[in-house]
Amino acid sequence: MNDETLQAWVEKISWESFGLPFRHKAVFNGRLRTTGGRYFTKTHHIEISPHQLAAFGPEETEKIIKHELCHYHLHLANKGYRHRDADFKALLAQVGGTRYCRSLPGSRQRKSMPYRYKLACVDCGTEYLRKRRIDPSRYVCGRCRGKLKIFTLSASDKVT
Repeated sequence: MNDETLQAWVEKISWESFGLPFRHKAVFNGRLRTTGGRYFTKTHHIEISPHQLAAFGPEETEKIIKHELCHYHLHLANKGYRHRDADFKALLAQVGGTRYCRSLPGSRQRKSMPYRYKLACVDCGTEYLRKRRIDPSRYVCGRCRGKLKIFTLSASDKVT
């Protein structure tokens, strides 16, 4: 599928699902791997990941297009077009779009960093695990307001 076919497909979905025309540009973007599509508020253009189409087919890609069209039409109507807005959630459910795209097969999943540091309160002994090093003199214990002391965890003590 090329960009012209995608443009026609997006225009068709816009008319059928929203009853409104799509008057801007829709293109494929091969760099999109962790997201199914993007809507640009300044230009009103839409980009779709061709990897989603190849991996999951036209049904899943149509749901992604509906998601991006929800952003598009709500933004142009000066309504809540962000993911957290009630207008967006309601319209997405009404047209049958997907809230999240599926992860591509073979893609690397982010692994969370292990806890590398432990802060301990000198007074009450409360322990706090941290992934990044901080300056303990700038903080106090949340329980008793005592001084904190920092310890580096060994490889066997690290917790994920």
